[in-house]
Amino acid sequence: MTRTTTDILISGGGVAGLTAAAAFASAGFDVVCVDPAHPVTSEEAEGADLRSTAFLQPSVAVLEAAGLWSRLAPHATALQVMRIIDAGGAVPEPRLTKNFDAADIGDQPFGWNLPNWLLRREMVARLEELPNVDFRPGTGTVRMMTRTEEARISLTDGSNVRARLVIAADGRNSLMRQAAGIGVKTLRYGQKALAFAVTHPVPHENVSTEIHRSGGPFTLVPLPDKDGQPRSAVVWMDTGPEVTRLSALPTEAFEAEMNLRSCQVLGPLRLASRVTVWPIISQIAERMAGERCALIAEAAHVVPPIGAQGLNMSLADLAALLSLAQATPEDLGSARMMERYHRMRHLEVQARVTGIDMLNRASMVGAQTLRDLRATALNALYSASPVRKTLMKAGLGMR
Repeated sequence: MTRTTTDILISGGGVAGLTAAAAFASAGFDVVCVDPAHPVTSEEAEGADLRSTAFLQPSVAVLEAAGLWSRLAPHATALQVMRIIDAGGAVPEPRLTKNFDAADIGDQPFGWNLPNWLLRREMVARLEELPNVDFRPGTGTVRMMTRTEEARISLTDGSNVRARLVIAADGRNSLMRQAAGIGVKTLRYGQKALAFAVTHPVPHENVSTEIHRSGGPFTLVPLPDKDGQPRSAVVWMDTGPEVTRLSALPTEAFEAEMNLRSCQVLGPLRLASRVTVWPIISQIAERMAGERCALIAEAAHVVPPIGAQGLNMSLADLAALLSLAQATPEDLGSARMMERYHRMRHLEVQARVTGIDMLNRASMVGAQTLRDLRATALNALYSASPVRKTLMKAGLGMR
């Protein structure tokens, strides 16, 4: 039986787990990172994650510390304006459009958008540069036992790892969270999301657009042009039965429905990828940490894809955990460090999960009177400049 001793074991090789591995290794810690799946690093490959991730301003510092931003920046598309369109009138057409411009609060864009499959490609390449990372794709965790001084983790290949700290980045059904005895609160909306890429004749001009009618937002997020055509990533949220119906349509019929829902704000949309379906929930762990185990990303919190909050909350988790580890490396994984991490993150996470839950419920409303009320509220919030700027800063996590 093979035994490995390391500073940190990271359970989960998604975007958050890979970023954590690069960040802690770059800071000088020995890291083992495991995931039962092999990362899919090509857009055309089966199983590729066709969603995109917008890294907001505060997240760039985390990526720089991990040695990742120099790899990602050449592929990133700036998000200068967040546009919200209310199309909740009697007919599906824009009746209210509001632009939240990053120039109103600073000289940087809100963030930068990248495809998830490309993130995995560049992150795996970064791990290959780091001699103190042992990345084991195709290997998962089986169980964890913790002691005052260390955690002992059994892996699916029969090996064991002893670590001072376990970072649970293994998703909403986290085995490590369960092993730590940490419960979760889950909210279900009866929603799913369609994720895919499109081309369109009207340039996006670095504007991310959310179109609200009912069932959930239809969001167009800028991507780099491809073959001379403007391109965007789409996340289309609706009820579960409606998403099931839409995903079963032939391409021509799907594009007709898509163009009706998009109000053709970028002209006629054409599918530029296959369509994938994702479940939508909100979830929050009762605690951010247990004995020798810290939760980050979807092991700690899950939110609907609104306002680019999900992964940026995850990187805020990572930034907090990394700062504690660097401040007192001899204290890595201790009860004191785990308690401090919980206190640093849990209240903010609770507030953001609650806020996004409210926004999602507002986007779902179907009754005309409620849609009219939503439009009135959006207009009022936008019209007050101090309120608008405060909301933009809050969305970025700025004080």
